[in-house]
Amino acid sequence: MVVILKKNPDQTQLNNLVSWLSGKGIDVHTTVGATQTILGLVGDTTHLDIDLISALDIVEAIRRVQEPYKNANRKFHPQDTVIKVGNTQIGGGSLTLIAGPCSVESEEQICDIAQKVKASGANLLRGGAFKPRTSPYSFQGMREEGLRLLSLAKKLTGLPIVTEIMDISQLPLFDDVDIIQVGARNMQNFELLKALGATQKPILLKRGLSSTYEELLMSAEYIMAGGNDQVILCERGIRTFESYTRNTLDISAVPVLKQLSHLPVVIDPSHSAGKNELVDPLSCAAVAAGADGLIIEVHNDPPHALCDGPQSIRPEAFDKLAAKLSRVKEICSL
Repeated sequence: MVVILKKNPDQTQLNNLVSWLSGKGIDVHTTVGATQTILGLVGDTTHLDIDLISALDIVEAIRRVQEPYKNANRKFHPQDTVIKVGNTQIGGGSLTLIAGPCSVESEEQICDIAQKVKASGANLLRGGAFKPRTSPYSFQGMREEGLRLLSLAKKLTGLPIVTEIMDISQLPLFDDVDIIQVGARNMQNFELLKALGATQKPILLKRGLSSTYEELLMSAEYIMAGGNDQVILCERGIRTFESYTRNTLDISAVPVLKQLSHLPVVIDPSHSAGKNELVDPLSCAAVAAGADGLIIEVHNDPPHALCDGPQSIRPEAFDKLAAKLSRVKEICSL
């Protein structure tokens, strides 16, 4: 349920209303906008007397929320959520570039790539320390050592780091990580999502390979219900009948998720395509569709990468792409 208040509501009446609702076991989420204040009510609202609430002087309207996700719902939070990380932000009209290798392979590799992508305009550094792989015989990442090397690259460049968590037990190792990524395979690992909801770190939540928009938003709801409202939604391609690309980029996810939710939406063109020659056009399409950011795999030697080399672009290609995306963003903002 959403309670829309009149402009400049009396603070005493508002406090009394919130206290009364809390006494009935309702969690009240207050959103203060430029022209409206909205109370988002989470809990069993079936026993509430709507007529009684509507009769209050400070109340303008009451609306039922039919969707099962509440905190992630734009009806609860009409303004876009903006997530600040270091000196950059995700959402609010900006275009955030997250770039780096699929996996951390050495100190020389991650530091070299970090410096190059920063020079090209990247706002955050990505790199995998723990890698979920389809085959148990594939490279699984450098694990704790990978996190240490990411921290070194962060100190060297000042770029905040984004890396994936695989299990709740790894959470204590992520103190120096700025954004924790939840991969597609873990999108419905609800115990992990609950644990991340108890943190105050931004969470980059990737859509599952065969998940609907509602399922993605319900996973975001798990995190937000725990008290962490810093969630970034990521479309990384879904599984379809087409086999030419690794996955199929659902470009519709950008406008649809922005219509349904206030959370920032980023696109992963690398995993969507599986081919480095497609990263450029898919990135441009994502920006044109209104994405808040891109997470792009960049490697200094893709043919010899230990993980996902075919979908990684070289630093010089990222440099050209970043400049192009800036122009696309400018044109689409007109």
